[in-house]
Amino acid sequence: MIEDDGNKTNSPKAGEPIETMEAKDDLTNRQGHPIYDNQSSRTVGNRGPVTLENYPFLEKITHFDRERIPERVVHARGAGAHGFFEAYGTVGDEPIAKFTRAKLFQEKGKRTPMFVRFSTVIHGGTSPETLRDPRGFATKFYTDDGNWDLVGNNLPVFFIRDAIKFPDVIHSLKPDPVTNRQDPQRIMDFMSLTPESMHMLSFLFSPRGIPQDYRHQDGFGVNTYKWYNAEGEGVLVKYHWKTKQGIKSLTQAQASEIQATNFNHATQDLFESIERGYYPEWELCVQIMSDDEHPELDFDPLDDTKTWDEEMFPLLPVGRMVLDRNPQNYFAEVEQASFGTGVLVDGLDFSDDKMLQGRTMSYSDTQRYRVGPNYLQLPINSPKKRVGTNQRDGQMTYFVDTGGENPHVNYEPSSLGGLKEADRGGNKDHTPYVAGNLVRQKIDRENNFKQAGERYRTIEQWERDDLVFNMSDMLSQCNEDIQNRMLGLLRQCDEEYGSRVADGIKKMQAEKSAAQAT
Repeated sequence: MIEDDGNKTNSPKAGEPIETMEAKDDLTNRQGHPIYDNQSSRTVGNRGPVTLENYPFLEKITHFDRERIPERVVHARGAGAHGFFEAYGTVGDEPIAKFTRAKLFQEKGKRTPMFVRFSTVIHGGTSPETLRDPRGFATKFYTDDGNWDLVGNNLPVFFIRDAIKFPDVIHSLKPDPVTNRQDPQRIMDFMSLTPESMHMLSFLFSPRGIPQDYRHQDGFGVNTYKWYNAEGEGVLVKYHWKTKQGIKSLTQAQASEIQATNFNHATQDLFESIERGYYPEWELCVQIMSDDEHPELDFDPLDDTKTWDEEMFPLLPVGRMVLDRNPQNYFAEVEQASFGTGVLVDGLDFSDDKMLQGRTMSYSDTQRYRVGPNYLQLPINSPKKRVGTNQRDGQMTYFVDTGGENPHVNYEPSSLGGLKEADRGGNKDHTPYVAGNLVRQKIDRENNFKQAGERYRTIEQWERDDLVFNMSDMLSQCNEDIQNRMLGLLRQCDEEYGSRVADGIKKMQAEKSAAQAT
């Protein structure tokens, strides 16, 4: 608003409305011009033709033509909400400062605003939320040190361990480029030639592959990260979001029944729960491991197809998240929300996890392509603290990240009053040791089957039955050579697991043959 002190009038800030005599609900165009007729284009006579100088029409239709930004290649279908993270100030029974100097964790009761986006991974933006698919679980913390993005899934492991295979696994799961249909044959062809996928498939084809909704699921960072303290000493960490609502999943039959009447059920559930004041809550826990190769383990702790034994590396609570506010506009806040695994604050770092390293480059690159080079200036993505950079211009520049004493200087170093490097204070830099030849090699301890077998044996009987049914149903639609490859891998996970799926395939194919004969 313009403020009048009796002597001068201050200019309004960019984007701040100027008070006028117009009614609050008057329709205008994007330039602020009042629209007096929104029913008819300007034409030569009432039958036309339409003239080219129709500025209100041209502005309206050309913006409409551009209302959709490119859909996310993965995680296209999503829902989101605002909330806060409240720190416990400890990790287990110890002060958290022993492990990390990240400010948001240090003070008990400290609240950090957050935004969370849940999603399905493979299918398009208008696909049903009942499909068997991993669920994205992306969290953005607006911390005192800038943003931190923790980008994960509702399942603790992934299909592959090297990011160079990411386009391949996603292409196999996406629709056939000729028929435009998701094809079990293509999916199982790739998976049967990728033994490391067995653990993830054993989660995905169990009831966990179709959560009841977004509130009744856990979340996982999936990759291995690092924490480091004021001395620069680092440890490996894995992140777990534990739902306070309890885990609830759907069988395929239950999902099909819901899909028949509602393909937005999870989005609806999240929105309506928050509107009614039933705020969903998760506890953030971490597993901590010393930063070395751990030869005593039969797997590599950086391998994202593996979980860490919770008896050896217990879950340690560090805080809680509560979602208590719905977006005011879906597109502006949920669709344009942009996350990246490289968005870390002081006290948090990457590990050498091959998938994490690849994701860190890919995610932010995707946002610059999809939303634009200045995506971090959008309100949903911008930090809640002062930003001072020497980056300038690009499409859709909303403001300039000025700083220092001299706005003419957009470089560093400078003696003319430009931005200067921040002071680290007494904190030491984290300097991990790296040495070795540059090679293209697989990790030494792949151990592709053990944890998948343990997963099969530890879940409840009804979950095993559902897993076997879903896996058999998918494989029954595949060629015999693909079936045999997959069955061989499943038997290496657990002999009963593979044998039951083999029996399931035979039964389903016999039923199909009988149905065709009639």
